[in-house]
Amino acid sequence: MGAYNSNLDDIMEEDMHHWYTKFMKESPSGLITLFELKTMLEMNGMTEEASSYVDQVFFTFDMDGDGYMDFVEYIAAISLLLKGEINQKLKWYFKLFDQDGNGKIDKQEMETIFKAIQDITRSYDVHPEDIVTLVYEKIDIHGEGELTLEEFITGARDHPDIMEMLTKMMDLTNVLEIIVRGQRKTAVN
Repeated sequence: MGAYNSNLDDIMEEDMHHWYTKFMKESPSGLITLFELKTMLEMNGMTEEASSYVDQVFFTFDMDGDGYMDFVEYIAAISLLLKGEINQKLKWYFKLFDQDGNGKIDKQEMETIFKAIQDITRSYDVHPEDIVTLVYEKIDIHGEGELTLEEFITGARDHPDIMEMLTKMMDLTNVLEIIVRGQRKTAVN
């Protein structure tokens, strides 16, 4: 997450009140809906795949599955992205990729997420199909075209190049920067 990481860490540790103020300003009810999250993240005009990706991110952080993100879930999400351990992040990546919730990631699910990420970040350095092919060549040990959670975590940890690529692709610093910009505007007002 680069040099911005330390600023975000400082905000997490020193400005919890401002995070709460931002959260409550964006959603006075104390609950954020998917629509409100997209509005907060300035997601207007995104492709259908990018919008679907944000939907999936929201649902992975809606820990109790009630269709809302409360403040605890909101802070847990930000904390995971900023300070989460590798295994925690890999489990989250897996949950994000596993769009149908069957406990396995197929190539299409992974490619869809990578396309969406590229649409959001506007970074098209490598074609998503090429990324998926590389991942599956290296870590699909049974050649089934699907990855279980265990295969995914073990494979990513055993292949530093895959881990680096996943970390780079899944970096949501830009999303956190949007939230922080809004949080700072709130603090100034």
